[in-house]
Order: sequence, then structure tokens, then C-alpha cells
Amino acid sequence: MPTESAARLLEQTIGELSVRAPAIVAAAAGQLAPIALGLHFGDGSHAVLAARASRLLVTLGRARGADVEVYFDDRSMNLLFDREHRPVRELLEASLDVRGARADVLATWRCFRLLAQRAWGLRMVQTLWREYRAKSTERWGEPPRAPGGTRRGRVRHALADSGWNALDYLDRRDPAYRDQAHEQAPWLRAAARSLWDGRTARAWSDAPALLDNDLMETMKACRARVLREIAAIIPRREPRAQLYALMRDYPSREGKGLRATLTIATCASHGGRADDAIRAAAAVELFHNGFLIHDDISDESTHRRGKATMHMAQGIGLAVNTGDALNLFAVDTVLSNLPKLGLARTLALIHEIIHMCRETVEGQAIELGWIRANHVPVRDRDYFQMSTKKTGWYTCISPCRLGAVCAGETDPARLDRFNEAFRLIGIAFQIQDDVLNLVGEQALYGKESLGDLLEGKRTVMMIHLFRSADARTRARMAEINGLPRARKRAADAKEMLRAMERFGAIDYAVALADRLAHRGVRRFERDLAHLPENEAKAVLRQVAHYVTTRPL
Repeated sequence: MPTESAARLLEQTIGELSVRAPAIVAAAAGQLAPIALGLHFGDGSHAVLAARASRLLVTLGRARGADVEVYFDDRSMNLLFDREHRPVRELLEASLDVRGARADVLATWRCFRLLAQRAWGLRMVQTLWREYRAKSTERWGEPPRAPGGTRRGRVRHALADSGWNALDYLDRRDPAYRDQAHEQAPWLRAAARSLWDGRTARAWSDAPALLDNDLMETMKACRARVLREIAAIIPRREPRAQLYALMRDYPSREGKGLRATLTIATCASHGGRADDAIRAAAAVELFHNGFLIHDDISDESTHRRGKATMHMAQGIGLAVNTGDALNLFAVDTVLSNLPKLGLARTLALIHEIIHMCRETVEGQAIELGWIRANHVPVRDRDYFQMSTKKTGWYTCISPCRLGAVCAGETDPARLDRFNEAFRLIGIAFQIQDDVLNLVGEQALYGKESLGDLLEGKRTVMMIHLFRSADARTRARMAEINGLPRARKRAADAKEMLRAMERFGAIDYAVALADRLAHRGVRRFERDLAHLPENEAKAVLRQVAHYVTTRPL
């Protein structure tokens, strides 16, 4: 199907929203489920939109047995995301045909209305729809012309009328701000404006002075800012090749920027300046990468973020020393906050960092102990405890607490309000990572395919397998787990994967992660209700929902 088709446009839009605005997708899925929606467009393309848990799934092609079927011609497409018009004006004669039970049709309408109100303010969505329009000039007309008659097919701020009302409205709004980075809040770099403030929606004509945020762009900006700080912290002197260049290796490899974003956004959500949280975020990243180097040695991992692990490339000696150096520089980075944040906040940061590190080494010890004893726990809660300690604290909980401390919040009771929400979100995130190690593409996941099985990691899938399988299968799986890493073959890992599939372990893990993530989102809204609704809290909300919409 051509990329300029309306069905492909829908697929791309939902795909972008799933990673850039997870809260929007989760809300829309809640309206649509359990309805299967068949969509037929005027250009002859077709798609099926359905909800699974908090995800929206698009399947290209004609619907079979859809609960609701909708036909759009070009006039209806022109109005789809245009909130200047009342719904009755979108029902043009012979332009829009809808078939299905009344309750299902209304639910479908609510889903699309929510997408229209909340999603259209995202710059990436606008870009997709502009490019779609520019590729289909025979359907939508020539692209608008800039002053002086120069054609700009992908112009961001054309001044001529395009014939697409919503695009024209967005074009004429605040063009000067577009590419300016906000000094205090880097997540506001995208100048698209949303009609949604997290609670209520408004018409285009009543758009508030609130700039939208894009989670992927937000994390990219926060990560870039923290990487610049790390680059300034690590010296450029000898021994370069044996130490300081190696210290830059893991931090510079592609990552999401989740910890940096949580630290900076939490600081800003409490009324602090984003710049006050940069050093704390850099310290967390230094600790994280130091832990990763040591973990890779302990786990005998071969790949990290798409490249050879440090001990495989440089040898165990240099890798251990580099991990030690990253941890040392992390401590010094925390202490360097003293002139800027003062004694009380710096002491609170030290306390939080020590607690984070203690939780991490305890979690690592639990997992390594299971592997050494060739033991697989019976209860999921044992995995929850290990995962929370090993990765949950330094990935989700501690970055939030550190960001709040940077803004001046040191009350333990108020800091504890982050714990349960982000504990649940962190566990769900880790389960999804474990699933991706088994079923994801290595190029996208960044680790050795089936590496967790070769390393003998005790994941939810392995726990479910040992809990559900017959005695013969359990004995064979225990035999594979008992082999040293060097003696395990790819065939052993594939055999265990087939057993997991046979006993439903992967499906079980995906469903469990989804339930935990939803509980985390509910706790987020309840426990953090005291925080004012602002752009920074909106970023935290997007992170909370990211786990529920993350493609698997």
C-alpha cells in the first residue's frame, strides 16, 4: 500500500502517538475497547482500528466482522481533525457513512473526538499530515505558496490558505516561537499547541496559552542536555585511551533518556528550574552506566545497546576500572551541587543516592544468588522485589525523588508519594524489556538476541514456565539453566523460548505488565494529585502511560 494512502497515514499517526503521546493513546483505547472499527477511505485504502488493553492497533486491509464500519470521502478527511466545526457540520451528505450499533458508534465517535482534541497539537502529527497532503496534490491541490510565490511543499508556516482549515489555523499561530528552545523547560521545544491540559478540552478558537509536549522529543532534549554535562565532567587528559575515552563510551550509546527526563521534569513540576536538576541527572546516568559495565561482566553479556560490551571489547580489567571510575565521578557530581543548591539539598541528594545504590546492589545480589544456586522462585512477587531493587529504584523512583529534592522538597513523606506509582511502572517497564529480549528485534532492542536466556536471568516468563510446566519440562529447563554461560548454545535458548511459548509464559508476562502499569497510572493520579497541572507534570504523566502503550 502506498505511503500516501489514508490508511497508511492512520497507521503512521497511531504509531507516532504510541511513543510520543502515550497518555492520549491510552485514553482513546479506553473509549474504543472492545470495538473493532473498519475504516474505508475515499482513496480506496482500508484499515482496521482496534484496542488491546491501552494500545491502539492498526491493521491495513479490509475489515472482516468489524463492529463499526466508517467510510470517509475527501471532504470528511478535510474536517477530521478540525475542531473549529461542530460535529453536525462534519456529516456532509454522501460524504460520511457509518454503520454499527448505536452504543458502538458513539464509542467510536468519542475515541476520534479525543484524538482530534488532544493529538492534533503534536508537531509530529502535523508533519505527517502535511507530508500526506503534499504527496497527494491531485486530491488536495497544490501546496501553499510562501510570500513571493516560492512553493514550499513541506513548509511549516505557510501563509497562504491551504484549503485544510485545521492546518491553516495552526500555521497562523505563533510562528516566531517554533524553533526556539525554552531556557527553563527543554521539553517545550515543539511549538505545537494542544487543546488539552490533562483535564479538559477546548475549541480551536479558545486555545489556551499552553504549549504541547512530545515525549520522545522531550527525552531526546533532556538526554542531550545531560550528555553535554557528562562530557564537561569527564576530563580530556591522559590516560585517555585506557580510561577517560572508555568512560564516555556507554553514556554516548543510544538510550531513551528516561532517567534524565524524570529528574528534570520532577524538579520543574515542583516549581524548580530545570537547570538545577542537571547535575543530579548526570550523576544518575554516571551511576547507571557504571552499574551496566559491572552487570555485563557479572552476566557475561556480549552486547549492550547494539555494540560489544566493554569487557568483550577492552578486557575485564579495563572494564572494571572504568565502571569504578564512573561511580567515583558520580559521587563527585552529586557533591558539586553544593555551591548551587546549598547544604540542605545537597545532603538530601547524597542520602537519596546512597539509598539508590544500596537498593541496586541488593537487587543484583538476589538475582546472582538465584543463578548461582540454579533456583527459580515460585512467586511473581519475588521477581517484583528483585526488579524493583535492581533497576526500579535507579530507573524510575530515585530520579523522581532526586528531581523533587533539587526543587527544594526534602519532606520524606512527600518524597515517598513517588514510590508506589513508579515502583509499579518500573516493574512493568522491566517485564516489557524482558519480553523484548525474547521477541524484539536485536537492532531495536540493543542487546544480544535471547541474551537473557543464555545468561539465565530469572524473568517473569521463566518463573511462569517453571510454575506451569510438567516435571519433565522443568527438569530439562533446570538442566539448561545449570550450564555455565560459555557452554550454553543458541539452540538451548531457543528450546527454552519454545517451552515458554508452549506454556503461555510470554502472553502471561505481557498481560501482567499491562495490569501493573495500569495500577501505576492510577497511583500516579492519586498520589501526585497535590502537584499543580503544568507542562512538567504532563511529561511525568506521559512517562507513566508510556508503559501501557509501548509497542511489543
